Amino acid sequence: MTDLLHSSNTPQVPVHVAIIMDGNGRWAQARGLDRSEGHAEGVKTVRRITEAASEAGVKYLTLYAFSTENWSRPKEEVDALMHLIGIAIERETPDLIKNNVRLDMIGDVERMPDEALSRLRGCIERTSHCTGLNLILALSYSARWEITDAARRMAADAAAGTLEPEKIDESTVASYLATAHIPDPDLLIRTGGDMRVSNFLLWQIAYAELYFTPVYWPDFTKEQFREAIGQFGRRERRFGLTGEQVRGSD
Repeated sequence: MTDLLHSSNTPQVPVHVAIIMDGNGRWAQARGLDRSEGHAEGVKTVRRITEAASEAGVKYLTLYAFSTENWSRPKEEVDALMHLIGIAIERETPDLIKNNVRLDMIGDVERMPDEALSRLRGCIERTSHCTGLNLILALSYSARWEITDAARRMAADAAAGTLEPEKIDESTVASYLATAHIPDPDLLIRTGGDMRVSNFLLWQIAYAELYFTPVYWPDFTKEQFREAIGQFGRRERRFGLTGEQVRGSD
């Protein structure tokens, strides 16, 4: 808790930024384009914001790229998006390596098409030596899926006698989540104007600062990302304590 208190009143760059990249489809529709054109434009923003995060000193950037609920969208859109993800990742891999960015992914990824999954795993392997920004793609992901999966595996371990139920605590649960190797987000950004978290990292964002912007994801700029970072630095993070307790911790 001491480290949390120290960080709560010190202007800083968040260690981990998570983003709900919303608005691709509406951006395209507003221009009379097919929704797939919005997703393609959104890929350019991913490149731009990954650069901005690296430049700002962010260590982890998690992007909500495709939710488990998104599988219910029209098949044509899903197929186009899966193809785009695979192609984009393969195309961007050399630049990720050049910029020392390590790729990772979380989610129920076995549901993804073999071609896209193979390209993703290839990029993850090729960037595994990188030591700069950790770029995590949440694909076929939802928090309810993640927590249910964690509960199922804990129950199995308890039944096998390798986990004592009476010793389960928050750290135990966290160790079974898809993000066990990743620190919790400090800042959650959502583009596109909606003010909800849409089943994204529900356990992990317990103490995250939230930032909502009406700007559609394809239009989200480096400057707007830096504004979100700046707002984070001006907020007082209390972690359940009073402001007086936090400010008195220095």
